[in-house]
Amino acid sequence: MELAWKVEAGSKVKLRDYDPNYVDKHTDPTSARAELEVLCAELGELQELLAAAQYHSLLVVLQGMDTSGKDGTIRHVFAQVNPQGCEVRSFKAPTNREQAHDFLWRIHRGTPGRGIITIFNRSHYEDVLVVRVHNLVPEKVWSRRYVAINNFERLLAQNGMIILKFYLHISNEEQEKRLLARQKDKTKAWKLSAADWAERKYWGAYQEAYEDALSRCSTDEAPWYIVPANKKWSRDLLVARTLVDTLKQAVKLSCRTMIQIMLMSIPIPHWQGQNWKYSAQNSVSYRSC
Repeated sequence: MELAWKVEAGSKVKLRDYDPNYVDKHTDPTSARAELEVLCAELGELQELLAAAQYHSLLVVLQGMDTSGKDGTIRHVFAQVNPQGCEVRSFKAPTNREQAHDFLWRIHRGTPGRGIITIFNRSHYEDVLVVRVHNLVPEKVWSRRYVAINNFERLLAQNGMIILKFYLHISNEEQEKRLLARQKDKTKAWKLSAADWAERKYWGAYQEAYEDALSRCSTDEAPWYIVPANKKWSRDLLVARTLVDTLKQAVKLSCRTMIQIMLMSIPIPHWQGQNWKYSAQNSVSYRSC
């Protein structure tokens, strides 16, 4: 079973080496949708175990160029999770209040507590992408942020958070095609703005910025995955496979840990006088026969 392409820690990413049209040769749209339905149900079950164990949380970061499918991925992959235990947070231009703090302040406030799944639709990585491409802050400022991001994500991971970051990789031609389709579709035209077209002239600069972010911020604790996203059905399948595969391992570990803690907390009975005593601190006892 193929997963999304994991960026190994320390590797140098060149996006031209990754084909956005790639699909698993063993799947087609029909079989992919059938498998996705099974995976979505499995993800819902894993969410219940995650909530029950209260040991881990899950942070899913979605990044990509405009029209890469962040909204669609959320809608299709998380279709069967319980909304009570799942949050979606979108990060747009910071407010005046947010700008009065460090760039990670608003991000930290949005991270999930134990047992919760949170999806970031765009994220703290905008602070090494948009600000870099449009020269919103000096290079000496944004260049320091890679280290800050790695330290921040390490802190989250050390406190039980599973972090999976997905870059939805589309081609320049596919983006243009989707923007034109959006423009013609009255039900989707509201999503389109003049800024979307204007941003296209910065395509090369964004690709370079993403390559640096993927190269410098993919770690063992918080790996990046590159998802070929020209084919929407393949994109959803690869993201779902990666999520389920990772969560299975984590939930197995957290449930094992929870059982060990429960076993350690069970008082050992001993006979004292006319009663069974279960601990020196616990007065619970059963009268002898």
